[in-house]
Amino acid sequence: MELERWKKLNTEKKFTNNWWSYMIDNYQLPDGTLGEYHYVFTHGSAFIVPVTSSGKIILVKQYRYLNDRFSLEFPGGGVKKEDNHDFEAQKELVEETGFEGELEYAGLFNPYNGVTNEICKVYIARNLKPSDKYKKDASEEFLMYEFTAEEIEKMIENNEIYDGMTLAAWALVRNKINKP
Repeated sequence: MELERWKKLNTEKKFTNNWWSYMIDNYQLPDGTLGEYHYVFTHGSAFIVPVTSSGKIILVKQYRYLNDRFSLEFPGGGVKKEDNHDFEAQKELVEETGFEGELEYAGLFNPYNGVTNEICKVYIARNLKPSDKYKKDASEEFLMYEFTAEEIEKMIENNEIYDGMTLAAWALVRNKINKP
């Protein structure tokens, strides 16, 4: 037996800000049942795993308001316009680390596919060089750290790294990091 797609009947945008929109779709199931689906629409996000010339991996520490906690994360952020992941990846790398680099696409994931359409594309950045091409947002403050892959694994094991986007990005790149 094959799975069947739902039929979207219409979409209503309830709220929009600079990063996402709250949407409600009316749909019809294959058996004819009607329903309503609430979700967050975004143009996606980009996460970057920066690797230094010595093979260390850069993470940034920042304050996360919703959990009132500090968090170690890979640099990343939301895509402002559709199909603009590569640009946002380079921009976020500079804003959060002060480096630009050569980006290698590593994969993609959806952080919460029952709640958002967001596709996060993950990149490995190499050949890093200082840059001030882009400035961070006024609400952002970062501390930058360098770790080995083994240290990152240990911090994940100890729940010192708990950010879901960082965990998913690491799952995509961990076997690709030491490859040129």
